Amino acid sequence: MPDIRLEFRNVTRRFQPQRGGGSVVVAVEDVSFSVADGEVVSLIGPSGCGKSTLLNIASGLDRASSGRVFVDSEEVTEVNEHVAFMLQKDLLLPWRTIRDNVEFGLEIQGVARAERRERSASWLERCHIADFAGHYPHQLSGGMRQRAALARTLVTDPSVLLLDEPFSALDAQTKMILQQDLATTLGEAGKTALFITHDLVEAVALSDRVLVMSARPGHIIDEIAVDLPDRADPLARRQRPEVGNLVSRLMTLLHVGEVELDAA
Repeated sequence: MPDIRLEFRNVTRRFQPQRGGGSVVVAVEDVSFSVADGEVVSLIGPSGCGKSTLLNIASGLDRASSGRVFVDSEEVTEVNEHVAFMLQKDLLLPWRTIRDNVEFGLEIQGVARAERRERSASWLERCHIADFAGHYPHQLSGGMRQRAALARTLVTDPSVLLLDEPFSALDAQTKMILQQDLATTLGEAGKTALFITHDLVEAVALSDRVLVMSARPGHIIDEIAVDLPDRADPLARRQRPEVGNLVSRLMTLLHVGEVELDAA
């Protein structure tokens, strides 16, 4: 059995009303699941069901109201250096070059300059952005900026990657190219990832398993194993006839047409 990298145990998150009234909002309720070493798991569900809340709790940016989260068997009680976050927005610092942006997390960790340069050069190359290391974010396209964000995410060698719709703002062609890059990189590096998406084909193409959440209060209503080859080659996986059946099953679970989803 592979080691468990990320585990949620009976996690519930309630948000108290602000001053002036309102009721308690239960974002997620009694959520339990785990992600094994080297596994990629996608989390899907209707907008507002608490997917991002779970990632915030896993990273230590938020705390569960009840229940516990573990990374590498250690309970998450504060911001966790073993976890890296990649969001829809690249959040690159505009006054820093791409190389310096990629090295930012290593600086915070106190890594020596020579090692920072060596590690950033390696990941800039692997993410196909080495030729733009000296450029500034405003000089790059959206897709190139997301490549830089991916390099910044991976350069710190995290145990777990948390990916919150990192490609949703990109055009279809760029999105598929970066999906391919991500899948190849995760496979080569043996990384563990929890991936939020509203794109059901993307979930099937990139994942070993897909977890389906209910409307708020969000809880896991089903788990779909993606028993297909080529996880490191999502373009090839997309062409397999089984993908359509898996997507149809996910649509049924989500009651597409009855529950409004965010645009993929």
